[in-house]
Amino acid sequence: MKYLGRLLCYLAIFLFTFSVSCVIVLRFLPVTVTPVKIIKWFENLGEGQWLIRSNWVSLEKINPTMPRAVVATEDNFFLQHHGFDIEAIKLAIEYNKQGRKIRGASTISQQTAKNVFCTPDRTWFRKAVESYYTVLIELLWNKERIMEVYLNIIETRPNIYGVEATAERFYDKPAEKLNTYEAAMIATVLPSPRRMNLAAPSAYMQRRSTTVRSLMAKLPPVDFDDPKPPVKNSRYE
Repeated sequence: MKYLGRLLCYLAIFLFTFSVSCVIVLRFLPVTVTPVKIIKWFENLGEGQWLIRSNWVSLEKINPTMPRAVVATEDNFFLQHHGFDIEAIKLAIEYNKQGRKIRGASTISQQTAKNVFCTPDRTWFRKAVESYYTVLIELLWNKERIMEVYLNIIETRPNIYGVEATAERFYDKPAEKLNTYEAAMIATVLPSPRRMNLAAPSAYMQRRSTTVRSLMAKLPPVDFDDPKPPVKNSRYE
């Protein structure tokens, strides 16, 4: 038992050191390969989709309307919280108790941790790993880096990742040229990128993008140097 305990202690130290090192390295390097991309690539092979579109760009080369769109729809208090939106979690718990459609409360930081460091399976273990990495990136990255990575890894269609590849594929322009309508449409598909298609927006997508633009208008600009909280939580429901 003594040797087993020592072995487990060494293993824990190794895993902690390895995970922290990975987070530190990815603070500076483009995130181009993730477990989610690899797993979904194999899944999409069966449908004849083998080409991955993913072009990394810095946050400075992404139009400011895009961060504002995802903050409006995904995480109103992204600039204020430290990885977890406690009030949103409480609201989701109460909502889900009513037995209706499941409502999530993942922040942009949590989604980034999940997409970069975790597999896409839905288990409590994966959620625990996601939470661990959420704490790490909040400690070792800044909000600009979290947003930059998030906008470069979001899936908008099968095998299409990041706003640069999305803008080029569907709007024939770079991400820095996106307008408010286009940013809102991209944010619209994020909850269900395999069901919604930017190439042929449905009536539902058009209605929801209108709502997204309305939510964007309610929020202050996404200013990483001078974050201002929204007047109220206007997260899309």
